[in-house]
Amino acid sequence: MGMGGGSARGEVTSDINVTPMADVMLVLLIIFMVVTPMLQKGVNVELAKTQNPHDMTEADKEDSVLVAVARDGKFYLNQDRVNIDDLTAKVSELLSSRIDKTIFVKGDFRAKYGDVVQVVDNLRAAGVDQIGLLTEKVDESVKQ
Repeated sequence: MGMGGGSARGEVTSDINVTPMADVMLVLLIIFMVVTPMLQKGVNVELAKTQNPHDMTEADKEDSVLVAVARDGKFYLNQDRVNIDDLTAKVSELLSSRIDKTIFVKGDFRAKYGDVVQVVDNLRAAGVDQIGLLTEKVDESVKQ
């Protein structure tokens, strides 16, 4: 009797079959790639980068209110596009039943300064107590 390469009947192989695990991992990767952009709240803008940003974790909450100023001069209240003239009325209506009257403004770093000032002015007119300006921290590992 010689030692075969595992071709004898009744012999159990101890090799691990990783093909099903690789299939599951690829499916999970695809699911995460599809779902991740949907988790982002509000409109996607390139925020201004600062050295010392203040951490505003409240902006990530489900019920937080975001106003975005895009670089092309468009304004968004959460996900919805809004005219700047209607912003005061819509924000007043949105905050009428809320205790916390905090709104976060995220402006594209290429947006006009006057557009951001106009948004802040309209938010103050709507009775907003606190306005948070969202920024990103400068990545010091990348030299510009």
